[in-house]
Amino acid sequence: MTIKGKKVGFVGAGNMGEALIKGLTEAHLVPAEAIHATDVRLERLRELDRLYGIQVASDNVALVRHVDVVILAVKPQIMDAVLREIAPAVTRKKLLISIAAGVSTATIRAALGKDARLIRVMPNTPALVLEGVTAIAKGEGLEPGDLDTAGEIFSAVGRVVTLGEELMDAVTGLSGSGPAYVAVVVESLADGGVRMGLDRLTAMTLATQTVLGAAKLLLETGMHPGALKDMVSSPGGTSIAGIAALEEGGIRTTFIKAVERATLRSRELGRGPA
Repeated sequence: MTIKGKKVGFVGAGNMGEALIKGLTEAHLVPAEAIHATDVRLERLRELDRLYGIQVASDNVALVRHVDVVILAVKPQIMDAVLREIAPAVTRKKLLISIAAGVSTATIRAALGKDARLIRVMPNTPALVLEGVTAIAKGEGLEPGDLDTAGEIFSAVGRVVTLGEELMDAVTGLSGSGPAYVAVVVESLADGGVRMGLDRLTAMTLATQTVLGAAKLLLETGMHPGALKDMVSSPGGTSIAGIAALEEGGIRTTFIKAVERATLRSRELGRGPA
C-alpha cells in the first residue's frame, strides 16, 4: 500500500497536523483535494483551507468514513473521547495512525472497542520546517505495506526510524522533548555571546547556525561527535578551554538525566491518572 491515490484525514489540525499537510502537498504525495481535516476551532480550519486548499469539516465521524488513512492528531487528554466518538466509523479498511504522546495502541484499541489497523508514531516539532524525525512503532494486526505507508507520510516532514512500541517512551524523552533541550543550548550560547559583548541578534544568529551546522555535519558525514570535538579542539586552545567548563558543569550527566526523566514522565502519563 502506498499513500498515493489515497484519501488522508486529520482528526485534529494543530501544528503537527499542519506540518504533515504541508509536507504531503509540497512533496506531491497527496493532492490537497484528497486531504481532509477536522478541528474544534472553525477559524483554524478556515486558515488551513486558505493556505493549502484542503477539505475541512467539523464532523469527525463523517471524515473517518470518507478517508482511507486517519491521522489522530488530537491531544492525549481528549483522545479517549474522540476514539469513542469515531468508533462506529472505524473498520479494517481504515489505517489509523496516532501521534498522541504516551497513548499506547492497547489504550486506543480499548477505547475503540474493536480491532483496528493501528500504528503509533512519535514525530517532533522540527517537522514544522520539514526537518523532523519520527519514530514508527511496529504493531500487530497490520496489513502488508501499512508500515511503508506510514513511513511515506512522515518522510515528507523529515527522517523516519522504525522500532518496537516498548521504546516509544524513550523516543519521547529524546527526540520528542529534545527540541526543548536544544533551544536551551542555543539560548545559553547566545547569552554567553551577549555577556562577552555581542549584540543579541548577532549572538542568536551565531548560536543557531552553529548548532544547525554542527548537527548537519554529523548527520551527513556519519562522523562520531567525539571526532568533531577533537577536530575543533587544538592543544591548549579556546575550544578545549570551553569544553573543560562544560565538563565542570556536568553537561553529559545533565543531558542523560534529562532524557531519562522525560522518558519516565512519558511512562507516567501513559498510565493515566492514579
